[in-house]
Amino acid sequence: MEFGPLIKFYRTQKGITQKELAAGICSIPHLSKIENNSKDANKETISLLLERLEVSFEEMEEKEELIKSLLKDFGEKINFYLREEIEITFKRLKEIEHVIPFSAQMYSYELYKYRYLLFKGLLSEAEAQRDILYKQKKNFSQHERYLFRYYNAVFLILKGQFKKADVIFDELFLENNNEAVNGEFLYHWTFVKSSLDQPGHAIHFGRQALQIFMNQHNFYRILHTLMVLGINYSRSSIYEEAQVCFNHLIRNAELLKEERMLPQIYHNMGYLQDRMNNVKDALMYYEKSLSLQSIKNQHYFVTLYAIGEIYYNLNIMERAKECFLLIKSLSKETGVKKQSLLSNFYLIHMESPEKAMKFLEAKVIPYLESAKEHKDDLTRYYKLLSENYNQNGKYLEAVNYLSKIT
Repeated sequence: MEFGPLIKFYRTQKGITQKELAAGICSIPHLSKIENNSKDANKETISLLLERLEVSFEEMEEKEELIKSLLKDFGEKINFYLREEIEITFKRLKEIEHVIPFSAQMYSYELYKYRYLLFKGLLSEAEAQRDILYKQKKNFSQHERYLFRYYNAVFLILKGQFKKADVIFDELFLENNNEAVNGEFLYHWTFVKSSLDQPGHAIHFGRQALQIFMNQHNFYRILHTLMVLGINYSRSSIYEEAQVCFNHLIRNAELLKEERMLPQIYHNMGYLQDRMNNVKDALMYYEKSLSLQSIKNQHYFVTLYAIGEIYYNLNIMERAKECFLLIKSLSKETGVKKQSLLSNFYLIHMESPEKAMKFLEAKVIPYLESAKEHKDDLTRYYKLLSENYNQNGKYLEAVNYLSKIT
Protein backbone atom coordinates (compact mmCIF):
# COMPACT_ATOMS: atom_id res chain seq x y z
CA MET A 1 0.00 0.00 0.00
CA GLU A 2 1.30 3.50 -0.91
CA PHE A 3 0.69 5.06 2.52
CA GLY A 4 2.09 8.51 1.67
CA PRO A 5 -0.48 9.37 -1.04
CA LEU A 6 -3.15 7.62 1.07
CA ILE A 7 -2.42 9.93 4.04
CA LYS A 8 -2.52 12.98 1.76
CA PHE A 9 -5.85 11.79 0.29
CA TYR A 10 -7.56 11.42 3.69
CA ARG A 11 -5.96 14.61 5.07
CA THR A 12 -7.25 16.77 2.21
CA GLN A 13 -10.59 14.96 2.23
CA LYS A 14 -11.06 15.85 5.91
CA GLY A 15 -9.78 19.43 5.45
CA ILE A 16 -6.83 19.01 7.86
CA THR A 17 -3.62 21.02 7.32
CA GLN A 18 -0.17 19.42 7.37
CA LYS A 19 0.59 21.39 10.53
CA GLU A 20 -2.47 19.99 12.33
CA LEU A 21 -1.77 16.42 11.22
CA ALA A 22 1.96 16.49 12.00
CA ALA A 23 1.63 18.09 15.47
CA GLY A 24 3.31 15.86 18.09
CA ILE A 25 4.04 13.11 15.52
CA CYS A 26 6.65 14.44 13.09
CA SER A 27 7.83 17.67 11.49
CA ILE A 28 5.87 19.32 8.68
CA PRO A 29 8.74 18.84 6.14
CA HIS A 30 8.93 15.17 7.15
CA LEU A 31 5.17 14.75 6.60
CA SER A 32 5.43 16.51 3.24
CA LYS A 33 8.14 14.08 2.15
CA ILE A 34 6.04 11.11 3.34
CA GLU A 35 2.99 12.34 1.41
CA ASN A 36 5.06 12.75 -1.76
CA ASN A 37 6.66 9.32 -1.38
CA SER A 38 10.13 10.90 -1.26
CA LYS A 39 10.83 9.58 2.23
CA ASP A 40 10.05 6.26 3.85
CA ALA A 41 8.45 6.43 7.27
CA ASN A 42 8.45 3.75 9.92
CA LYS A 43 5.33 1.80 10.70
CA GLU A 44 4.80 3.63 14.01
CA THR A 45 4.76 7.09 12.36
CA ILE A 46 2.38 5.89 9.64
CA SER A 47 0.09 4.31 12.25
CA LEU A 48 -0.04 7.53 14.32
CA LEU A 49 -0.80 9.68 11.23
CA LEU A 50 -3.54 7.31 10.11
CA GLU A 51 -4.95 7.09 13.64
CA ARG A 52 -5.29 10.88 13.76
CA LEU A 53 -7.11 10.67 10.41
CA GLU A 54 -9.34 7.94 11.93
CA VAL A 55 -8.05 5.36 9.46
CA SER A 56 -6.81 1.95 10.61
CA PHE A 57 -3.31 0.87 9.46
CA GLU A 58 -4.30 -2.80 9.78
CA GLU A 59 -7.52 -2.18 7.83
CA MET A 60 -5.54 -0.61 4.98
CA GLU A 61 -3.19 -3.61 4.84
CA GLU A 62 -6.22 -5.92 4.84
CA LYS A 63 -7.69 -3.95 1.95
CA GLU A 64 -4.45 -4.35 0.01
CA GLU A 65 -4.78 -8.13 0.36
CA LEU A 66 -8.50 -7.96 -0.44
CA ILE A 67 -7.83 -6.00 -3.65
CA LYS A 68 -5.21 -8.53 -4.70
CA SER A 69 -7.55 -11.44 -3.95
CA LEU A 70 -10.53 -9.84 -5.74
CA LEU A 71 -8.47 -9.10 -8.86
CA LYS A 72 -7.26 -12.70 -9.00
CA ASP A 73 -10.83 -13.91 -8.56
CA PHE A 74 -12.05 -11.43 -11.19
CA GLY A 75 -9.52 -12.68 -13.74
CA GLU A 76 -10.57 -16.28 -13.13
CA LYS A 77 -14.27 -15.45 -13.48
CA ILE A 78 -13.58 -13.69 -16.80
CA ASN A 79 -11.61 -16.70 -18.05
CA PHE A 80 -14.41 -19.06 -17.04
CA TYR A 81 -17.02 -16.75 -18.61
CA LEU A 82 -19.14 -16.71 -15.42
CA ARG A 83 -21.30 -13.68 -16.18
CA GLU A 84 -23.20 -13.31 -12.90
CA GLU A 85 -20.15 -13.92 -10.70
CA ILE A 86 -18.13 -11.42 -12.75
CA GLU A 87 -20.69 -8.72 -11.91
CA ILE A 88 -20.58 -9.58 -8.19
CA THR A 89 -16.78 -9.39 -8.03
CA PHE A 90 -16.65 -6.19 -10.08
CA LYS A 91 -19.21 -4.60 -7.75
CA ARG A 92 -17.05 -5.46 -4.73
CA LEU A 93 -14.03 -3.89 -6.43
CA LYS A 94 -16.03 -0.74 -7.19
CA GLU A 95 -16.94 -0.46 -3.50
CA ILE A 96 -13.26 -0.07 -2.56
CA GLU A 97 -12.22 1.74 -5.73
CA HIS A 98 -11.25 4.86 -3.75
CA VAL A 99 -8.45 2.90 -2.04
CA ILE A 100 -7.13 1.07 -5.13
CA PRO A 101 -5.06 4.03 -6.49
CA PHE A 102 -2.91 3.78 -3.33
CA SER A 103 -2.31 0.05 -3.67
CA ALA A 104 0.30 -1.93 -5.58
CA GLN A 105 -2.57 -3.28 -7.70
CA MET A 106 -3.48 0.10 -9.20
CA TYR A 107 -2.50 -0.67 -12.81
CA SER A 108 -3.73 -4.26 -12.63
CA TYR A 109 -7.14 -2.97 -11.57
CA GLU A 110 -7.27 -0.49 -14.47
CA LEU A 111 -6.27 -3.28 -16.87
CA TYR A 112 -8.97 -5.60 -15.54
CA LYS A 113 -11.47 -2.77 -15.85
CA TYR A 114 -10.47 -2.55 -19.53
CA ARG A 115 -11.03 -6.32 -19.90
CA TYR A 116 -14.41 -6.01 -18.17
CA LEU A 117 -15.58 -3.32 -20.60
CA LEU A 118 -14.49 -5.52 -23.51
CA PHE A 119 -16.32 -8.49 -21.97
CA LYS A 120 -19.47 -6.37 -21.78
CA GLY A 121 -19.02 -5.16 -25.36
CA LEU A 122 -18.88 -1.49 -24.28
CA LEU A 123 -16.41 -0.51 -26.98
CA SER A 124 -16.54 3.29 -26.68
CA GLU A 125 -15.92 3.07 -22.91
CA ALA A 126 -13.22 0.43 -23.49
CA GLU A 127 -11.51 2.72 -26.00
CA ALA A 128 -11.47 5.56 -23.46
CA GLN A 129 -10.01 3.20 -20.84
CA ARG A 130 -7.39 2.02 -23.34
CA ASP A 131 -6.32 5.63 -23.94
CA ILE A 132 -5.95 6.21 -20.19
CA LEU A 133 -3.84 3.07 -19.85
CA TYR A 134 -1.67 3.99 -22.83
CA LYS A 135 -0.49 7.12 -20.99
CA GLN A 136 0.52 4.99 -17.99
CA LYS A 137 2.14 2.03 -19.80
CA LYS A 138 5.72 3.16 -18.99
CA ASN A 139 4.91 2.34 -15.34
CA PHE A 140 3.63 -1.18 -16.08
CA SER A 141 5.36 -4.34 -14.95
CA GLN A 142 6.31 -6.86 -17.65
CA HIS A 143 3.14 -8.86 -17.00
CA GLU A 144 0.99 -5.73 -17.10
CA ARG A 145 2.54 -4.77 -20.45
CA TYR A 146 1.66 -8.24 -21.74
CA LEU A 147 -1.94 -7.89 -20.52
CA PHE A 148 -2.29 -4.44 -22.08
CA ARG A 149 -1.20 -5.68 -25.51
CA TYR A 150 -3.32 -8.83 -25.23
CA TYR A 151 -6.42 -6.84 -24.29
CA ASN A 152 -5.72 -4.47 -27.17
CA ALA A 153 -5.83 -7.52 -29.47
CA VAL A 154 -9.22 -8.48 -27.98
CA PHE A 155 -10.38 -4.89 -28.60
CA LEU A 156 -9.32 -5.20 -32.26
CA ILE A 157 -11.25 -8.48 -32.57
CA LEU A 158 -14.42 -6.78 -31.36
CA LYS A 159 -13.80 -3.99 -33.88
CA GLY A 160 -13.43 -6.57 -36.67
CA GLN A 161 -9.76 -5.69 -37.26
CA PHE A 162 -8.54 -9.27 -37.36
CA LYS A 163 -5.26 -8.77 -39.26
CA LYS A 164 -4.03 -6.22 -36.71
CA ALA A 165 -5.08 -8.53 -33.86
CA ASP A 166 -3.24 -11.41 -35.51
CA VAL A 167 0.01 -9.40 -35.60
CA ILE A 168 -0.23 -8.76 -31.84
CA PHE A 169 -0.93 -12.41 -31.05
CA ASP A 170 2.02 -13.50 -33.17
CA GLU A 171 4.35 -11.03 -31.45
CA LEU A 172 3.18 -11.99 -27.96
CA PHE A 173 3.53 -15.69 -28.75
CA LEU A 174 7.14 -15.24 -29.90
CA GLU A 175 8.21 -12.74 -27.22
CA ASN A 176 6.90 -14.72 -24.27
CA ASN A 177 8.38 -18.06 -25.40
CA ASN A 178 4.95 -19.64 -25.00
CA GLU A 179 5.01 -18.93 -21.23
CA ALA A 180 2.12 -16.46 -21.35
CA VAL A 181 0.03 -18.63 -23.66
CA ASN A 182 -3.10 -19.91 -21.92
CA GLY A 183 -6.53 -21.13 -22.95
CA GLU A 184 -8.00 -17.64 -23.34
CA PHE A 185 -5.07 -16.48 -25.48
CA LEU A 186 -5.33 -19.55 -27.71
CA TYR A 187 -9.12 -19.27 -27.98
CA HIS A 188 -8.93 -15.64 -29.13
CA TRP A 189 -6.17 -16.49 -31.59
CA THR A 190 -8.32 -19.37 -32.90
CA PHE A 191 -11.17 -16.92 -33.42
CA VAL A 192 -8.85 -14.53 -35.31
CA LYS A 193 -7.51 -17.29 -37.57
CA SER A 194 -11.07 -18.45 -38.28
CA SER A 195 -12.13 -14.89 -39.14
CA LEU A 196 -9.13 -14.55 -41.47
CA ASP A 197 -10.29 -17.71 -43.27
CA GLN A 198 -7.30 -19.77 -42.12
CA PRO A 199 -9.04 -22.97 -40.98
CA GLY A 200 -5.81 -24.97 -40.63
CA HIS A 201 -4.36 -22.52 -38.12
CA ALA A 202 -7.74 -22.14 -36.41
CA ILE A 203 -7.97 -25.91 -35.90
CA HIS A 204 -4.36 -26.08 -34.64
CA PHE A 205 -4.80 -23.41 -31.96
CA GLY A 206 -8.39 -24.42 -31.22
CA ARG A 207 -7.41 -27.98 -30.33
CA GLN A 208 -4.76 -26.66 -27.93
CA ALA A 209 -7.26 -24.28 -26.31
CA LEU A 210 -9.85 -27.05 -26.02
CA GLN A 211 -7.40 -29.34 -24.20
CA ILE A 212 -6.57 -26.61 -21.68
CA PHE A 213 -10.24 -25.78 -21.07
CA MET A 214 -11.09 -29.47 -20.65
CA ASN A 215 -8.30 -29.86 -18.08
CA GLN A 216 -9.70 -26.82 -16.22
CA HIS A 217 -13.34 -28.02 -16.54
CA ASN A 218 -14.02 -24.61 -18.09
CA PHE A 219 -17.41 -25.60 -19.52
CA TYR A 220 -18.46 -22.35 -21.21
CA ARG A 221 -15.13 -21.89 -22.96
CA ILE A 222 -15.28 -25.55 -24.06
CA LEU A 223 -18.54 -24.70 -25.82
CA HIS A 224 -17.11 -21.57 -27.45
CA THR A 225 -14.03 -23.44 -28.67
CA LEU A 226 -16.05 -26.38 -29.98
CA MET A 227 -18.13 -23.90 -31.98
CA VAL A 228 -15.11 -22.39 -33.74
CA LEU A 229 -13.56 -25.83 -34.27
CA GLY A 230 -16.81 -27.21 -35.71
CA ILE A 231 -17.05 -24.32 -38.17
CA ASN A 232 -13.46 -24.78 -39.34
CA TYR A 233 -13.73 -28.56 -39.59
CA SER A 234 -16.80 -27.96 -41.81
CA ARG A 235 -14.90 -25.49 -44.00
CA SER A 236 -12.04 -27.98 -44.28
CA SER A 237 -14.44 -30.80 -45.22
CA ILE A 238 -13.45 -32.78 -42.10
CA TYR A 239 -17.09 -33.66 -41.61
CA GLU A 240 -16.82 -36.42 -39.02
CA GLU A 241 -14.91 -34.16 -36.60
CA ALA A 242 -17.31 -31.29 -37.28
CA GLN A 243 -20.29 -33.50 -36.49
CA VAL A 244 -18.68 -34.62 -33.22
CA CYS A 245 -18.18 -30.95 -32.23
CA PHE A 246 -21.75 -29.92 -32.97
CA ASN A 247 -23.28 -32.99 -31.31
CA HIS A 248 -21.28 -32.16 -28.15
CA LEU A 249 -22.38 -28.55 -28.44
CA ILE A 250 -26.07 -29.33 -28.74
CA ARG A 251 -26.01 -31.75 -25.81
CA ASN A 252 -23.96 -29.49 -23.49
CA ALA A 253 -25.59 -26.19 -24.45
CA GLU A 254 -28.97 -27.68 -23.60
CA LEU A 255 -27.57 -29.09 -20.35
CA LEU A 256 -26.04 -25.72 -19.34
CA LYS A 257 -29.17 -23.89 -20.56
CA GLU A 258 -26.92 -21.77 -22.77
CA GLU A 259 -29.89 -20.63 -24.87
CA ARG A 260 -27.97 -17.73 -26.44
CA MET A 261 -25.68 -20.18 -28.23
CA LEU A 262 -28.29 -22.65 -29.45
CA PRO A 263 -29.44 -20.69 -32.54
CA GLN A 264 -25.84 -20.44 -33.76
CA ILE A 265 -25.15 -24.11 -32.97
CA TYR A 266 -28.24 -25.25 -34.89
CA HIS A 267 -27.35 -22.97 -37.81
CA ASN A 268 -23.80 -24.33 -38.04
CA MET A 269 -25.07 -27.90 -37.78
CA GLY A 270 -27.44 -27.06 -40.64
CA TYR A 271 -24.52 -25.70 -42.67
CA LEU A 272 -22.55 -28.89 -42.03
CA GLN A 273 -25.48 -31.12 -43.06
CA ASP A 274 -25.95 -29.03 -46.21
CA ARG A 275 -22.29 -29.50 -47.14
CA MET A 276 -22.72 -33.24 -46.56
CA ASN A 277 -25.80 -33.19 -48.88
CA ASN A 278 -28.10 -34.18 -46.02
CA VAL A 279 -30.68 -31.66 -47.19
CA LYS A 280 -33.54 -32.84 -44.99
CA ASP A 281 -31.41 -32.62 -41.83
CA ALA A 282 -29.99 -29.26 -42.93
CA LEU A 283 -33.49 -27.80 -43.25
CA MET A 284 -34.49 -29.21 -39.86
CA TYR A 285 -31.52 -27.58 -38.08
CA TYR A 286 -31.91 -24.29 -39.94
CA GLU A 287 -35.61 -24.17 -38.99
CA LYS A 288 -34.74 -24.90 -35.33
CA SER A 289 -32.21 -22.07 -35.42
CA LEU A 290 -34.68 -19.67 -37.02
CA SER A 291 -37.36 -20.43 -34.41
CA LEU A 292 -35.04 -19.23 -31.62
CA GLN A 293 -33.95 -15.98 -33.26
CA SER A 294 -35.31 -12.46 -33.21
CA ILE A 295 -36.66 -11.49 -36.64
CA LYS A 296 -34.58 -8.30 -36.82
CA ASN A 297 -31.33 -10.00 -35.82
CA GLN A 298 -28.69 -10.17 -38.57
CA HIS A 299 -28.22 -13.89 -37.90
CA TYR A 300 -31.91 -14.35 -38.73
CA PHE A 301 -31.21 -13.19 -42.30
CA VAL A 302 -28.26 -15.56 -42.63
CA THR A 303 -30.35 -18.57 -41.58
CA LEU A 304 -33.40 -17.57 -43.62
CA TYR A 305 -31.21 -17.08 -46.68
CA ALA A 306 -29.66 -20.55 -46.19
CA ILE A 307 -33.18 -22.06 -46.09
CA GLY A 308 -34.20 -20.14 -49.23
CA GLU A 309 -31.10 -21.34 -51.07
CA ILE A 310 -31.82 -24.98 -50.21
CA TYR A 311 -35.39 -24.67 -51.50
CA TYR A 312 -34.05 -23.00 -54.65
CA ASN A 313 -31.59 -25.84 -55.27
CA LEU A 314 -34.42 -28.34 -54.68
CA ASN A 315 -36.46 -26.44 -57.29
CA ILE A 316 -39.17 -25.69 -54.71
CA MET A 317 -39.45 -22.17 -56.10
CA GLU A 318 -42.48 -20.91 -54.19
CA ARG A 319 -40.86 -21.61 -50.80
CA ALA A 320 -37.55 -20.16 -51.98
CA LYS A 321 -39.32 -17.04 -53.24
CA GLU A 322 -41.06 -16.58 -49.88
CA CYS A 323 -37.70 -16.60 -48.07
CA PHE A 324 -35.99 -14.23 -50.49
CA LEU A 325 -38.90 -11.78 -50.57
CA LEU A 326 -39.03 -11.68 -46.77
CA ILE A 327 -35.29 -10.95 -46.62
CA LYS A 328 -35.69 -8.22 -49.23
CA SER A 329 -38.53 -6.64 -47.25
CA LEU A 330 -36.89 -6.85 -43.82
CA SER A 331 -33.48 -5.69 -45.04
CA LYS A 332 -34.92 -2.26 -45.88
CA GLU A 333 -35.53 -1.74 -42.15
CA THR A 334 -32.29 -3.25 -40.88
CA GLY A 335 -29.77 -2.35 -43.58
CA VAL A 336 -28.46 -5.92 -43.94
CA LYS A 337 -26.79 -5.85 -47.35
CA LYS A 338 -25.19 -9.22 -48.14
CA GLN A 339 -28.28 -11.43 -47.80
CA SER A 340 -30.39 -8.72 -49.48
CA LEU A 341 -28.09 -8.67 -52.54
CA LEU A 342 -27.97 -12.47 -52.77
CA SER A 343 -31.74 -12.77 -52.37
CA ASN A 344 -32.19 -10.21 -55.15
CA PHE A 345 -29.88 -12.28 -57.34
CA TYR A 346 -32.05 -15.38 -56.91
CA LEU A 347 -35.31 -13.46 -57.37
CA ILE A 348 -33.96 -12.00 -60.64
CA HIS A 349 -32.68 -15.45 -61.67
CA MET A 350 -36.20 -16.85 -61.34
CA GLU A 351 -37.36 -14.35 -63.97
CA SER A 352 -34.28 -13.97 -66.19
CA PRO A 353 -31.01 -15.94 -65.74
CA GLU A 354 -29.27 -13.56 -68.16
CA LYS A 355 -30.18 -10.46 -66.09
CA ALA A 356 -29.21 -12.33 -62.91
CA MET A 357 -25.68 -12.92 -64.22
CA LYS A 358 -25.30 -9.23 -65.02
CA PHE A 359 -26.54 -8.37 -61.52
CA LEU A 360 -24.14 -10.91 -60.03
CA GLU A 361 -21.17 -9.38 -61.84
CA ALA A 362 -22.16 -5.73 -61.35
CA LYS A 363 -23.44 -5.81 -57.74
CA VAL A 364 -22.85 -9.04 -55.84
CA ILE A 365 -19.20 -9.83 -56.72
CA PRO A 366 -17.90 -6.26 -56.08
CA TYR A 367 -19.67 -6.20 -52.71
CA LEU A 368 -18.33 -9.61 -51.64
CA GLU A 369 -14.79 -8.66 -52.72
CA SER A 370 -14.88 -5.31 -50.91
CA ALA A 371 -16.38 -6.88 -47.77
CA LYS A 372 -13.61 -9.54 -47.82
CA GLU A 373 -16.06 -12.39 -47.39
CA HIS A 374 -14.94 -15.98 -46.89
CA LYS A 375 -13.34 -17.54 -49.97
CA ASP A 376 -16.06 -20.21 -50.17
CA ASP A 377 -18.72 -17.57 -50.91
CA LEU A 378 -16.72 -15.87 -53.63
CA THR A 379 -15.52 -19.14 -55.17
CA ARG A 380 -19.11 -20.26 -55.77
CA TYR A 381 -20.02 -17.11 -57.65
CA TYR A 382 -16.74 -16.98 -59.57
CA LYS A 383 -17.47 -20.53 -60.78
CA LEU A 384 -21.04 -19.59 -61.68
CA LEU A 385 -19.90 -16.63 -63.80
CA SER A 386 -17.08 -18.63 -65.36
CA GLU A 387 -19.46 -21.42 -66.39
CA ASN A 388 -21.94 -18.88 -67.78
CA TYR A 389 -19.26 -17.17 -69.90
CA ASN A 390 -17.94 -20.55 -71.05
CA GLN A 391 -21.42 -21.63 -72.20
CA ASN A 392 -21.75 -18.38 -74.16
CA GLY A 393 -18.38 -18.80 -75.88
CA LYS A 394 -16.71 -15.94 -73.96
CA TYR A 395 -13.65 -17.91 -73.00
CA LEU A 396 -11.39 -15.03 -71.94
CA GLU A 397 -13.99 -13.84 -69.42
CA ALA A 398 -14.44 -17.44 -68.22
CA VAL A 399 -10.67 -17.82 -67.68
CA ASN A 400 -10.56 -14.48 -65.84
CA TYR A 401 -12.95 -15.76 -63.14
CA LEU A 402 -11.25 -19.15 -62.99
CA SER A 403 -7.95 -17.39 -62.34
CA LYS A 404 -9.54 -15.51 -59.42
CA ILE A 405 -10.35 -18.87 -57.83
CA THR A 406 -6.75 -20.11 -58.10
